[in-house]
Amino acid sequence: MPLADTLLRLAEPPALYEPRWTDEILAEVTRALVVRFGRTPENARYREMAMREFFPDALVTDYEPLIESMTNDPKDRHVLAAAVACRADCVVTFNSKHFPRSPRDAHGIAIMGPSAFLKQLLATGRGAIEERLCDQARAIGMSRNDLLGHLDRSIPNFVSSFRDEAQP
Repeated sequence: MPLADTLLRLAEPPALYEPRWTDEILAEVTRALVVRFGRTPENARYREMAMREFFPDALVTDYEPLIESMTNDPKDRHVLAAAVACRADCVVTFNSKHFPRSPRDAHGIAIMGPSAFLKQLLATGRGAIEERLCDQARAIGMSRNDLLGHLDRSIPNFVSSFRDEAQP
């Protein structure tokens, strides 16, 4: 959950990137919050509603006709189709195995893990990332170092880079 919060905070104005999702992707997120992360259905729906409200331009539509032409894993063809439809530069996912090189290469879309994506953002916006991480830590009542400890569980390469660059 801290990772999702971090990514969303980095998309807030002034945004370091523009998030994109579909109704289907948001429904998957909502289900995962309940099934995998033990959130209540109400809490999960609230998060989905907040994402829609705070990022109204993030919703990708009219991608459905492209789904059938995608040749990546059938479970994630809708994701690649949406990325193609909105001309995304990359798809950020832990599940890169569902996006083999040839289908995505044909569309010029990079597939990146969250750690690699955040490291790329770090190279261009370290100050903004540091500020947002401090804001996030304050909002959830912990120190920045404690937040980094939580993030280290899912994105250790980013956390290591962030900490290394902070050293004099």
